[in-house]
Amino acid sequence: MLGRKSHVVAIGRLFRSHPVVAILGPRQVGKTTLARLYASAAASHVQHFDLEDADDLGRLSEPMLALGTLRGLTIIDEVQRRPELFSALRVLVDRPGARQRFLVLGSASPELLRQSSETLAGRIAYHELPGFSLGEVGTGALAKLWLRGGFPRSFLAKSEADSRDWRKSFVRTFLERDIPQLGLRLPAVTLRRFWTMVAHYHGQIWNASEIGASLALADTTARRYLDLMTATFMVRQLAPWFENVGKRQVKSPKVYLTDSGLLHTLLGLPDLHALEAHPKLGFSWEGFLLEQVVQRLGAERDECFFWATHQGAELDLLVIRGGRRYGFEFKRTSAPTVTKSMRIAMEDLSLHSLDVIHAGAHSFPMDKKIRAVAAGRLLQDLRPLR
Repeated sequence: MLGRKSHVVAIGRLFRSHPVVAILGPRQVGKTTLARLYASAAASHVQHFDLEDADDLGRLSEPMLALGTLRGLTIIDEVQRRPELFSALRVLVDRPGARQRFLVLGSASPELLRQSSETLAGRIAYHELPGFSLGEVGTGALAKLWLRGGFPRSFLAKSEADSRDWRKSFVRTFLERDIPQLGLRLPAVTLRRFWTMVAHYHGQIWNASEIGASLALADTTARRYLDLMTATFMVRQLAPWFENVGKRQVKSPKVYLTDSGLLHTLLGLPDLHALEAHPKLGFSWEGFLLEQVVQRLGAERDECFFWATHQGAELDLLVIRGGRRYGFEFKRTSAPTVTKSMRIAMEDLSLHSLDVIHAGAHSFPMDKKIRAVAAGRLLQDLRPLR
């Protein structure tokens, strides 16, 4: 397993101000491994409960008895199986002089856990764990990471065939087991068709009516399915940015599958040759690098937007932090040029900078505040936000 130092550091930072930290992300993304990495580096007394283990589940049937005498760090894996544990955690961390810390791991997002975690308001911090990034595998593995995606077992598989088989199995297990375990009773066949449809809309504006009509679903049902896929980290909804610039602007989100490997599986693309010949090539490249840029910057979801007008001007990614606006475009070309749309975005949005991430080998200035950044130099030429 590759080291995930930046995530270990982030968890330590959260523990400085919260007694409970939750690592959230899809199954098989490496949450348990990350918890063990953190524990080995930061704690001398560690107790681990896995709620998929019947013995551990039984031990926590009386949580105050099981947890009350422990000290140091306690890891509780798959916490979404027993969300009522949050009430016990509140009592434990509120005790006078309490020095216990709890690291809870879950396959559901903060929204799905909200009702149970309300009792821990002010005591719990969330850390979302994505798949491997370029910062972890190196830009020399860019093509491999793009094709296989960031799930550890997919990326580290011995062969392309093994990687494809793992992803196919993941899709089936997610639909048939993971979704029901979250208490959501949805037909797996219908949800698979919806997920595949979203894959074909990857990088495009969400249109609930069109997608619903294609699947014989009501608009509200299509929206509910999209929110479910977002809440379980399978889909990113990139919110539109709009303001008074004297133009009609798009106000519906863009949708992306968060993992490029799963996108290629759902599109039936077995290798780079098939991907290079597919109509979704540009959108796949855009979504993959969008995720890499967001991770590299350390940007939060509520700091990320896209911008588009009905007159045709658009910006693939707008990141806003500290009063500054940073723009990003993604081009599957080795020779990007400044476009009219870029100039409009620079002026209308008052961008601090605009980076065009491209497939060529070199980074270079294109115009005032506009530069081309080679995807292979992303780690050298793009710095995290402060």
